Amino acid sequence: MKDSMVPQQAGYYFPAEFHRHAATWLSWPHKEASWPGKIQTIYPFYSQFVKELAKGEEVRINVADQVMKAAAIRHLEAAGVDMEMVSFFLHPTNDAWCRDHGPAFLVNPATEQKKVIVDWNYNAWGNKYPPFDLDDVIPTLVGKALNLPVYHPGIVMEGGSVEFNGKGTLLTSTCCLLNPNRNPHLNQEQIEEYLRNYYGVEQILWVKEGIVGDDTDGHIDDTVRFVDEDTVVTVVEEDKQDENYELLQENLRDLKKMRLLNGKQLNIVELPMPDPVVYEDQRLPASYANFYIANESVIVPVFRCDKDEKALQLIQECFPARRVVGIDSTDIIWGLGSFHCLSQQEPEI
Repeated sequence: MKDSMVPQQAGYYFPAEFHRHAATWLSWPHKEASWPGKIQTIYPFYSQFVKELAKGEEVRINVADQVMKAAAIRHLEAAGVDMEMVSFFLHPTNDAWCRDHGPAFLVNPATEQKKVIVDWNYNAWGNKYPPFDLDDVIPTLVGKALNLPVYHPGIVMEGGSVEFNGKGTLLTSTCCLLNPNRNPHLNQEQIEEYLRNYYGVEQILWVKEGIVGDDTDGHIDDTVRFVDEDTVVTVVEEDKQDENYELLQENLRDLKKMRLLNGKQLNIVELPMPDPVVYEDQRLPASYANFYIANESVIVPVFRCDKDEKALQLIQECFPARRVVGIDSTDIIWGLGSFHCLSQQEPEI
């Protein structure tokens, strides 16, 4: 965008995930190094995710070429996905984490151009996993494909690091957004200004911590999620000996002090953490908070443990109008992310 107005000035804002979607965007998983020795095992579960999404909205998938598209179609058809709801875009990626490299869609229903895209810079969580040049340009490619204007703030930001209530409030974590591996030239106040200008929010609320094993330096989508304008679910660890226990208690204490723009306290629903998921001596960032709110369902990662059922039940109580669906994420989490990390919603106007 050449226009000197930032999205907020033009009346645009990032809707909450529970706002109705036009589509969900995905980037087909193909990077062996993200699931070393295991990538083939994730496709049935990933395809099940697509199948659930396609029951209520279009699914738009970035693929590198016709070969990858054909492989994707084979997996999806084998899972019984409604392929009429799936479309493919020849947008090559380095990796599958569309939440972080995908487009941020903002809307303004009152103007002629009702939807725009923000293309933040992307550096693979502080330059941890180069190369990331293909991922970095995905939002602009999507803008071209959909003929939507694209804004370029010029700083690093990831979709998994921010959470929205759709009414002017954004939740994030200091451990991620203030990490010097993202935007070392910016302080907290300057980052908040970018968040307001380019997400169209008025209020930024900060928690401090992420969970152990999270290579993103503590994305909010593993810890605290809005389920409606006034309510969050936040993960808590029940085992006092667990290394996540005190980190998550600190977040809970912070959340209890917060007030929304309307002066209300947050309604807080405490969600258990699953039992630790360890693979090849590495603790993985398994969390029930990494669910994805689709039009008809809420898709929750589960981990073959006895807390799964309780987590599903608590999330179902938060979403009485949607089906809550658990999909086994034990293999997917070896990539250090789950269903929310893999997806990005495109809001309906």
